[in-house]
Amino acid sequence: MSKTVSYLVAAICVLLLVLVRAFEDVLFYDPYLQFFENDYLYIDSPRREIAKLVFFTSLRFLINTLLSLAIIYCIFKDKQMVKFSLIIYGFAYICFLIPFLYFVINPRQEDYYLFFNVRRFLIQPLILILLLPALYYYKLKR
Repeated sequence: MSKTVSYLVAAICVLLLVLVRAFEDVLFYDPYLQFFENDYLYIDSPRREIAKLVFFTSLRFLINTLLSLAIIYCIFKDKQMVKFSLIIYGFAYICFLIPFLYFVINPRQEDYYLFFNVRRFLIQPLILILLLPALYYYKLKR
């Protein structure tokens, strides 16, 4: 795969990440989308179906992960970096899903800000934003 094609595929994957974000309210069940747009520190947690919420949050994490891994592969063309990134994503999923479940099952107003940030790592490609410079630095040093 030439550099041009590789960067074009990476750009398409970035566009797909943007589209996932743009159509999140249509594609995924998430009652917290509108909740966190409002003044959530002063209102009660919305009604939610926990199993459905966990499924759609996990699905969104999976979509973001697959697109992010494709971007990493297109940029670095190194399967070892993709394997390492996959381990990071798997570890992050477990580490963020456990508190996410706790906050969904036990909603308390004093925990909303922390819940907002834990949820953000599950539904947005923030790990990619952290991994790209780290992997680039690693490649430079190698």
